[in-house]
Amino acid sequence: MRTTTTGMLAAAMLALAAPAAAQQQLDLATALSLAESSSPRLRIAASQVDGARSGAVTARQYPNPEVGAAAGQQNARVTGVPNGSLGLIGLSQQIDLPMVREPRIRSADAGVEGSELALAETRLLLRANVKQAFYDVLRRKAEFELARDNQRLFQQIRDRIAVRVNVGEAPKFELTRADAELSTAANVTNSAQLRVSQAVATLRAVIGAPLPPDFEAVGALPPPPALPSLVVLREEALLRYPAIPRADAEVKRAQARLETERALRIPQPTLRADYEREPEVDKYRVGISIPIPIFNQRQGQIGEAVAAFQQTTLEAEQTRIEVRLAMEAAYSRYEVAATQIAQFEGGLLKQAENALAVAEAAFRFGERGFIDVLDAQRVLRQVRNDFLAARFDQQSALVEIERLRAADYEATKP
Repeated sequence: MRTTTTGMLAAAMLALAAPAAAQQQLDLATALSLAESSSPRLRIAASQVDGARSGAVTARQYPNPEVGAAAGQQNARVTGVPNGSLGLIGLSQQIDLPMVREPRIRSADAGVEGSELALAETRLLLRANVKQAFYDVLRRKAEFELARDNQRLFQQIRDRIAVRVNVGEAPKFELTRADAELSTAANVTNSAQLRVSQAVATLRAVIGAPLPPDFEAVGALPPPPALPSLVVLREEALLRYPAIPRADAEVKRAQARLETERALRIPQPTLRADYEREPEVDKYRVGISIPIPIFNQRQGQIGEAVAAFQQTTLEAEQTRIEVRLAMEAAYSRYEVAATQIAQFEGGLLKQAENALAVAEAAFRFGERGFIDVLDAQRVLRQVRNDFLAARFDQQSALVEIERLRAADYEATKP
C-alpha cells in the first residue's frame, strides 16, 4: 500500500515521457522551433527591422531635382517689338549639406541597430516564455499524477476501513471520515487536471502556431548546471543582454537627431538654372536661393530633440538597473529552490515516508486509528508537492537567468 516518493515522482515523469500512442508528442525543441516560425510577436519585430533598414536607405537618398517649364505668346504693343512665342525651362537642385546629411544617416543606422537588437531580445523573451510554459505543463501534469496516486491510496484505505466496519472491527464514523477524505482527494485530482488544461492552453498561446487538439508535451527537467557567482552573472547580463545595447542605440539615435535639428538651423541652399527663349533673344540664368530663418529658427524642434535625448539617456540607465535587479531576483529564487531541494533530498522526504509507513503498520495491527494514517498521508502529500514545486521553481529561475545572460544568443540570430 505504501508508495515511495521517488517511485511516485518517477512514475509521474514516466507518464510525461510515454504518452498515449494516439497523441502527437511535442518536445521542447519542437515547441521552440514552432514558436520561432509562427509567433506574431517575432514577425512584428522582424517587420520593424525591415522598416528600419528602409529608413536607412531613405536617409542616404539625395533630394530630387525639380524641373519646370512654361510657354507663352508675345504680342507687341509698340513699334519695333516682334511678335512670337515664349518658352522657359528651369532646373533646381537642393543641396544636402554634409552637416545635415551625416547625423541623419547616423540616426537611421542607430535605428537599424536598435531594431535588430529588439528582434534578438524578442527572440530571447519568446524562447524563455515557451520554456516556462512548457515546463509549467510538465509541472501540472506531474502534480496531477501525484494527486491521482494519492486518490488511489485513499481509495485503498477507504476499502480497507469498509471491510473493518462491516465485520465490526471499526466504528461507522471512520468510514464516513474516509469517504469525506476520498471525496476531497478526488476534488484535488480534478483541480489538478484543470490546471493541466490551463497550462496547455497557455503553451498554445505562447507558441502561436496551430497545434493538434490532442498533443502531448513530453520531456523531463534537465539537471541543474553549475552556475557562476552572482557578480559574474550580473556582468554577463550587462554585457550581453540585447536590451542594454538597444537602449544605447536609442541614445545614439536621439543624439544624432539632435545634431540634425541643430544643423537644420543653417539654411539649405538651392541651386537654380533657367533657359528662357524670346522671339529675338535667348537668355540663360544660374543662381542660388537660400531661405531666411526669420520666423522659424527651429527652437521647438531642437527642444523636442533635447528632451528625447535626455529621456533615452535616462531610459538606458533604467534598463541597466532593471536587468541587474532581474538577475539578482532570479538568482535568489534559484538559490532558495536549491536549498529547499537539498532539504527534501537530505531527509525530509524520507522522514515523511517513514512516518506514513509506521502509521499504516500500526493501523493494520489496530494500534492506531484511521486519523493517524490520514495525518501522516496528508503530511507526505504536502511534502511531495512542495518538493515538486521546488524543482520546477528552480528550473523557472534557471530559465530566467539563461535569458538575462543571453546564453543562447546565437540561436536568436536570424
